[in-house]
Amino acid sequence: MNKLLPALALSIAAAAPAAAQQASKQPILVPIKRMSLDTALKAARAAIDACRKEGVQIAVTVMDRGGHPQAVLRDVLAPDLTLDVSRGKAYAAMSFVTPTSQLQARFTQPFGPPAAASRPLVITPGGLPIQAGGELVGAIGVSGAPSGETDERCARAGFDAIYEELELGG
Repeated sequence: MNKLLPALALSIAAAAPAAAQQASKQPILVPIKRMSLDTALKAARAAIDACRKEGVQIAVTVMDRGGHPQAVLRDVLAPDLTLDVSRGKAYAAMSFVTPTSQLQARFTQPFGPPAAASRPLVITPGGLPIQAGGELVGAIGVSGAPSGETDERCARAGFDAIYEELELGG
């Protein structure tokens, strides 16, 4: 037994620095959750369908977590401007991980919207972050309805169309 103790102590002492070094290492690859194209299209289509039921023609942008448009749809009579606005709403929702309707009070006078944003941020209702398992995977932005509240309802319909899929499959 006395001969075992020094050998055991020596093996523990040798293993401790190796374990500490392994624990401090950063991973080489980081797994990132992403929506499939089919999922993004399903959300966009559901938003268009919801607004059509209200008699409104809109544009919708579904953006990935990096701020890149993944699915962009514009209904036949929606003005071209709605494309830029839907993208700005999705980008704002993704950047702040907050519905754009909740950002309005945050960016009112005297401060205004952030001047250093690399892309336009549209801080009116109609943009929602998309999360799966508590992790940001993108955002959806809708523009073209007569009110931001209608835009947001349609964006919510798009999100709701994929929510269960994201939570169960994410």
